[in-house]
Order: sequence, then structure tokens, then C-alpha cells
Amino acid sequence: MKTRILGVVALLAVAAATLYGLFGVPADLNQGDAQRIMYPHVSSAWLAYLSFGVTALAGLGWLVRRDLRFDAVAVASAEIGVLFTALAIWGGMMWGRPVWGVFWQWDDPRLTTTALLLALYVGYLLLRRLSDDPKRRATRAAVVGLVAAIDIPIVHFSVIWWRSLHQPPTFLSPDKILNPSAPLQFVLALVGMLAAYTLAWTWLIIRRYQLARAELAREEAVRSGVVRSARSATTASGEGAVAQPSAPAEAAR
Repeated sequence: MKTRILGVVALLAVAAATLYGLFGVPADLNQGDAQRIMYPHVSSAWLAYLSFGVTALAGLGWLVRRDLRFDAVAVASAEIGVLFTALAIWGGMMWGRPVWGVFWQWDDPRLTTTALLLALYVGYLLLRRLSDDPKRRATRAAVVGLVAAIDIPIVHFSVIWWRSLHQPPTFLSPDKILNPSAPLQFVLALVGMLAAYTLAWTWLIIRRYQLARAELAREEAVRSGVVRSARSATTASGEGAVAQPSAPAEAAR
């Protein structure tokens, strides 16, 4: 019930933030209405960072504690992170066409490293499908998740480390947190969208974690059923082997 309420609140928050971004904020002087795409784009990118960070921490938790609940958190965060990364890339392409004149530019470090981030975690999810053993699967995925997380700071700081078509961070950088370069209305629209998306992210994580736990329980039930069937078959074959010597004795009589 609480999860359902959270889902409704998240939906309403996303709707309200979207309406404010569309109608409550004026168009940018330089970029026009294309600037409005930045609100969901930036929010999606930051939640992708958060998702993959949680995946890495949950993977580390599994390696240390050997509790499959950590693995359930890891796979839930990874799947949601792939979703938000795809949304961030799509939003960036929709913004780039009217502002840059192209949808994509491979020599841009932010675009290339973000595409790599998406590929790494799609690979993470594919790797998980290669094993039916939950513990082996969790261990392999944890290692890959930790290695892939190295790309997160590379993506974020790529606009500072290398020449890029992207503008530097507007206010989510150490020197601009308290003094953002964007007008207050734009900052409020972005913060509101980020808060709304975070609520939606939280609901998605909870629901996917619950599903992951259910999948683990089903796998355990299937394995238990297979083991019981194997034991029953072994017991039956053993009883048959014991009963067979009595047949010649009956024939001798």
C-alpha cells in the first residue's frame, strides 16, 4: 500500500515538474524552447549515476557479506540505471539537433563515455543471464559492476578534462553549488524535475527489488524441487535394487 502511494505521488510530482518546465519557465534567450529538454535530460543523467553507484555498492556488499539481498539491489539498480541512461541519451540527442545541428558527435567525450557507460551496464545485465547459480552470478556481476562504475566520474568530468561540445556544469559542480550561473527560475525547474524523477526512481527501485527477491525465491523453489525429485528417484532405484534378488529365490522354490 505504501509503495502504491509512493508511485502515485511520484507520478503527480513528475507531471507537476513537467508542466512547470513547459509553461512556468520562460524560453532560454539563446537556445529557445530546446532548453526545456535539459530538465529531464540532466535529471535522467544524474539518476543514472546514482543507479550505477548503488549497483557498485550493492555488489561490494555482496562480496563482503554474501547476502543475496545485496545482489537483488544491484540488479534492480542496474536495470533502472540503463533505463535512465537511455533516457538521458535520447534527451541529449533531441536537444543537440536544434542547438548543435546534429543528433550525435562521436568526437565529443561526454557523448562517447556515456554511450560506453550504457554499453557496460547492458553487458552487466547480459552477463547475469549466463549463469543459473545465484552465488556465482552475483559474484561475477559484482566484479563487473565495480569495474564499470569507474566510467561514472569519467562521464561527469569529461567536459572539464577534455574539449567538448557540452557546456561545463551549470550548478552541480563544486564551485557553483551555492552560486549557479543559470537564472533562479531555471534552477528551480531543474531541481524540481530532479526531485520528481528521484521519487519515481525510488518507486521503480523498490518494485524491481521486490521482483528480484521473488525471482530468487522461485529459483530456490525450483532447485529444491529438483533436489527432492533426484532424491526420490535415487531412493526408488535403491529400493528396486534391493527387491530384485528375491526374484530368483521365488523361482527356485
